[in-house]
Amino acid sequence: MVAGFVLASFNLRPALAGISPVLDEIMEDLGLSAAGGGAITTVMVVCLGVLAPLAPPLARRFGLDRVLLAGLLVLTAGVLLRSADGVPALYAGAAVVGTAIAVMNVVMPAVVKQHFPDRVGLFTGIYVSGLVLGAAAASGLTVPLERATGYGWREATAMAAVPAVAAAVLWLPQALRSRGAGGAERRPFRELLGARVTWFVMIFMGVQSLTFYVTLAWLPTIFQESGLPADQAGYLLGLSNLVQVGVTLAVPVHAGKARSQVPHVTAATLLTAAGYAGVLVAPTTLPWLWMVLLGIGQGAAIALALLIITLRAPDPASVTALSAVSQTAGYVLAALGPFLIGVLREGSGGWTLPLLAGLGACGVQLAVGFLAGRPAPSGAVRAGAPGSGDAPAARRK
Repeated sequence: MVAGFVLASFNLRPALAGISPVLDEIMEDLGLSAAGGGAITTVMVVCLGVLAPLAPPLARRFGLDRVLLAGLLVLTAGVLLRSADGVPALYAGAAVVGTAIAVMNVVMPAVVKQHFPDRVGLFTGIYVSGLVLGAAAASGLTVPLERATGYGWREATAMAAVPAVAAAVLWLPQALRSRGAGGAERRPFRELLGARVTWFVMIFMGVQSLTFYVTLAWLPTIFQESGLPADQAGYLLGLSNLVQVGVTLAVPVHAGKARSQVPHVTAATLLTAAGYAGVLVAPTTLPWLWMVLLGIGQGAAIALALLIITLRAPDPASVTALSAVSQTAGYVLAALGPFLIGVLREGSGGWTLPLLAGLGACGVQLAVGFLAGRPAPSGAVRAGAPGSGDAPAARRK
């Protein structure tokens, strides 16, 4: 079960991250414009947000373990369809991939709550580290794999199906042992949205996603326009992603043992802001330092967002519902962020205003993170249930 869980977490990003390294080849092969090429990733990210609410009813009907297995199988089908011939298959496959990952994103925190209730911090760290490692592996290995095998972009991107199949095989026994519905009671979204802590967690998830995807989309361009060569700009972004792997494993383990996650949220946000400020003031002076700061801050922020979702809800069904609404807001904001920063860049003619907007987003992240990270925030995720971040106390209640 643990091996299947770890490998499932690894599959949450390769199908997304493996497209950008070969995007030029895809556009040339299929005759796509820049907008058409960008739409491949846009389709997937929009599906991550819009279709996340599918997960709670599926989990109630079939159980978390079976839904996770289905997600891995659908992901495999989407990756293969996306690699088939023709533009319609490309976009249809991208939509299927986004749908599968949207559902798996939501159920993974609930799987942690259901199977590892006494080790929430540890297993949140493990699965977020797997997520980050999967993204880094796909970003770094897609082109070398293509060159080493002599195949084209279709075969290279289709390789993302291999770990998905492996994870499904490992998880199959657990899904077969499942008794069915893993979420027992229904958690209406109206009830969930009536709790103030839900909004705090939702906005924190959204803003930290926005600050991350802005840097993912624009930092190489910022560095290149500041005078750094393209390869060095790419290496700097890779350094940031590499730093996140260790951070996402360590932070939830420590924060999960604490009664309040406010100190961790504060440190993560301030480090992210320091990275933004460094890029704004001196992009070519110690750029590796700004990337390390961003990697630590943003890696800790996503890990804390997912940890808080798991801690603030008292049972797997509530975790699934809170995860759905939080990730819906998160990925909608994530999809809008790079676009809005691009508009500010075009309107202002430079990067000062866009980066100041990023620092403003960090301020919002700090404020809502303080409210979401408190041990007993006002309001409850579930009517009649405590909103405490102390997982054992929630279970005793």
